[in-house]
Amino acid sequence: MHRPIYICGPTASGKSSLAIELAQQINGEIINGDAYQVYRGIETLSAAPSAAELSQAPHHLFSVLDTTEEFDAQRYRELALPVIADIQSRGKTPIIVGGSGMYLKFLTHGPSPVPSSDPKLRAELETRDDTSLVAELTSLDPDGAAMTNLQNRRYVIRALEICLLSGQKMSVIKNDWKQTSDAIDKNLRGALIQWEAEPLRKRISQRTKLMLESGAIEEIKNASSLSITCEKAIGVPQIRAYLAGEIDLATCQEKIFFATCQYAKRQRTWFKKETWLTPIPYTSQTTTKSAVKFLIPTS
Repeated sequence: MHRPIYICGPTASGKSSLAIELAQQINGEIINGDAYQVYRGIETLSAAPSAAELSQAPHHLFSVLDTTEEFDAQRYRELALPVIADIQSRGKTPIIVGGSGMYLKFLTHGPSPVPSSDPKLRAELETRDDTSLVAELTSLDPDGAAMTNLQNRRYVIRALEICLLSGQKMSVIKNDWKQTSDAIDKNLRGALIQWEAEPLRKRISQRTKLMLESGAIEEIKNASSLSITCEKAIGVPQIRAYLAGEIDLATCQEKIFFATCQYAKRQRTWFKKETWLTPIPYTSQTTTKSAVKFLIPTS
């Protein structure tokens, strides 16, 4: 079985180039792991692979959805798993590349067993005082209470919510999930591209400028309507503001750059927790050929 290889990292870190080089060397096929590159019509905005890049290796799940469609991590998992199986059935290696941490987590580990928040229950809990909330949590789940910051009302409510919605102790659910996740981690392989903050900011700045010059503005201008998912893409609100005459182009670029840097910081924080990923330090001298040596299977 050709185990998938995951290439992760913050935006503008060079994931696509590394994936293509790897695919060429190991007869692999690339699968999109980005929440927005799945959409057609916003390829420039989402920094999807160019036509030239797409021609260098087989690519899957890029530009397959209309921008009016909603998308989430569960649907991504449902789309990606059959593609992975098909690639493996043909004796090739799936290479999943992207920076959408939650989507990739759903793909590798499945959805968390922790129940989602319930608005009605949350509203009821919000009406109660801190003392009664802590007392009930301590009664239902002493170990869970011990691992919760009881001075943080939001944490207490969420812990209590999990207990009440699941009918189980939060501490048991999280411990079981951690054990399951640790077992899954042992069978995963992948890389985390790591840049120092300032060089990455420069790359993001260059990409932002190029994006606006290469058609992202026209993409949003021509979009008849966007789904709630697409509306959350970095660049959409900023370009809309520019098109409405609320800000000038320089301000639009600055706002997109700042938002992208914030997103990259969140991505770095997320992926550092995925200890199964092999860190690949990148500098301006790093080439895809030198980086790919971290990923060539040895067995």
